[in-house]
Order: sequence, then structure tokens, then C-alpha cells
Amino acid sequence: MHSAGLIDSFSEFKEFKNIDRATMQRVLEDVFRGMLRKRYNNDENFDVIINDKSGDLEIWHNRNIVHDGEVENENMQIAYSDAVKIEPDFEIGEDVTQEVGLQIFGRRAVLSARQTLLSKVLELEKDEFYKKYKDRVGEVVSGEVYQIWKKEIMVLDDEGNELLLPKTEMIPADFYKKGDAIRAVVLKVEMHNGNPRILLSRTSGTFLERLFEQEVPEIIDGLISIKKIVREPGERAKVAVESYDDRIDPVGACVGMKGSRIHGIVRELRNENIDVINYTTNPSLLVQRSLSPAKVSSIKIDEERKRVSVFLKPDQVSLAIGKGGHNIKLAGKLAGYEIDVYREAESEEEDIDLDEFSDEIDSWIIDELKGLGLDTAKSVLAISNEELVRRTELEEETVQEVRRILEAEFE
Repeated sequence: MHSAGLIDSFSEFKEFKNIDRATMQRVLEDVFRGMLRKRYNNDENFDVIINDKSGDLEIWHNRNIVHDGEVENENMQIAYSDAVKIEPDFEIGEDVTQEVGLQIFGRRAVLSARQTLLSKVLELEKDEFYKKYKDRVGEVVSGEVYQIWKKEIMVLDDEGNELLLPKTEMIPADFYKKGDAIRAVVLKVEMHNGNPRILLSRTSGTFLERLFEQEVPEIIDGLISIKKIVREPGERAKVAVESYDDRIDPVGACVGMKGSRIHGIVRELRNENIDVINYTTNPSLLVQRSLSPAKVSSIKIDEERKRVSVFLKPDQVSLAIGKGGHNIKLAGKLAGYEIDVYREAESEEEDIDLDEFSDEIDSWIIDELKGLGLDTAKSVLAISNEELVRRTELEEETVQEVRRILEAEFE
């Protein structure tokens, strides 16, 4: 088997595994030096040369010329009569360099070397893959959905490397099919049974932070800092930002003109509601801002218990709590307190507009009630269930549920 053919055969590993030429040459040299040690017991007096451009391999055997009959080590020495056959001008004491043909190793040894090389390349590939992504934890990567399983999705990056996106790290509204483009953040890099596993996430707060960095140049420039992010993936997120330049409004910069910057992030996160608030070290003010869009009337902080009592007008309570309780839950995480919401005492004449119940009552039901001229909570409660059923398209169960929600506001 000639040199070029052998190198061509081995070079296919380089093409498939995307290993750089210098590394491949080093691995090849290690393999062939192993073959030399196996045949000659050592490789100290051999030069293994791999052509950088063509990839051709040359092995040269270096020996010292001694008198005929004085050869003690055929690996290190050569008889004078044999040396002059290579070059007539050689003299006793000189060194002879003679090229070694690969055929001397035999076909079996070459096949064994090929297997050894394959093993080394695979090991090297795993190591390079692991180190590459170990340094990219926290970065956003793009890829293509390649395979979908029950508990995870396989994603191929630009180089064809296999990445995994667990279903637990997907936004609830995420739906992908094979071939779809996908973006996620590198969450974790680990070794599993000797193989690297790259885990991605779309629910991590880091993913949202990186999306803001891509959309808001002032963050990369260091003019705006993201102090904290809390999320309920797919539902709501709160982002506290701070500006180091008094001339820059951090909230306005993150949202963009007419929401131009934040709209792209919202779409990427499947219409997740994102509240951007101005960070402050004042805990009372931070709690108030965290409860946005609700407006707080007064607040009491218990630092020892890390609890906050917040008092709001009745029409602000549902806003503070939010759909599914997400708003108050995230506000507590962002501010670092347990938040208790209390409704301020109101006079008997106080009433609440029906639109304030949009988080709890479907909009079409509100529209149905408004069609009767009932646009406040008390105006609805003043009419019996039977009358509401008769005069609207609502079923009795729906009317009872609406009454329960409205009555709860005045308890």
C-alpha cells in the first residue's frame, strides 16, 4: 500500500470530523510512531514527515555505519557493505538516512493502524466538541430541528453537531417540525457515557437576556445594565434595567420606538408579555414598579419576614394579581419579597367598571352584558340571574360564575 493511498484513506476521517490539518498530522504521526515501536521496539531514530500540502507521508530510518561484523543493534546500526549499496561515498562512522516503505508493516498492521486512528479521531472529536460548547454556555445558538422525540428535540448546528432541547426547557407554546429553524441558549454541557451532551433552553432567563442584548445596542455598549430577569415562560416576564447615563431612558431604549425592539423578542418567546421596569435600590419603589401595570396606593414592608403588604383600589387588584397570578408571583421574585395584596376600604357608592374584570371574565361575556346597558359590577349584581339568562345569550352556569366573581370584589 503506497504512501499517498494510505494518507488519502486516513484523510477521510478529517473530512468527516472537521479536524484541522495540524491536529490530523499530529494524530497520524502518533499512529505511525506506534507502528514503528511495535516493529522496531523504539522510534527514536526514525523521522516521520507528513507533507503539509499534499498530505503524503515519509518515514526515514537513521542508522550509524559500522564495520562489517560489528553490528550489535540492527535498528541503530548498519554494516558498511550495506551502507555503500545505498550511497557509494559513505564512510565508517557516518549516519545513513534511508526511506522506509509502508509495505514493510504488512496489510494487517496497516488495517490495525486505521482502526487505531479511527478511535483516536473519534476521541479527539468528542473532546473538541465538548470544549467548544463548554466555552459557549450562556450563548444563543441557531440550528435546525432534525428529530423530535417525546421528551426532547434533536437540533443540528451549522456544523452538523447534535444538540438537545428537552421538552422541559421549551416554552409551552413551542411547536416544531423537522427542518424548522430554532434559537436557544446553551444551558449545560455534560459528559454522558463518555459522549458529550449539549443541552439547550428557551425558558432560561439567560435566553431572554441574550435576546435583549441582540436587540438593544446600549446593553452591549455598557450604557444599560440588566439587573434581574424573572420569567413564567410563555406567560409573562419582568426585566429590571438600569442606565449608567442620565441622558438615556433604559426602559424606553429597551422597548424601542413604538415597541420596535421588544416586539421581536415577544414574537420569539411566543407572545410572552414582557414588563421592562426601571431598577432602583429603594425596596418600596421597586415593589411598586414590579407590580406594574397595577397602581399601588400604599405599601408596608416587613424586612425581618421579607414580606410586603400592598394596598390597592379595587379596580387595581386584578391587575396586580394578573392572569393566573403570574404578575404578583413575578413581582415578588423580582423585588425579593412575599407580597400580600389588600383592597382599600371603599364607600358604599363605589363601583367597578366591567372592563376591570377582563382577566377573569371573557371579553364576549362583558360585551353581552354591556349590550344591556350594564357596564359596572353593581349594575349587573342588581339584576337577578333569571333575568340575565332571559335577556342575554348566556347560560345559567355562566351567569352564576360571573356573579361569583363580581361579588368577590365587594366582600
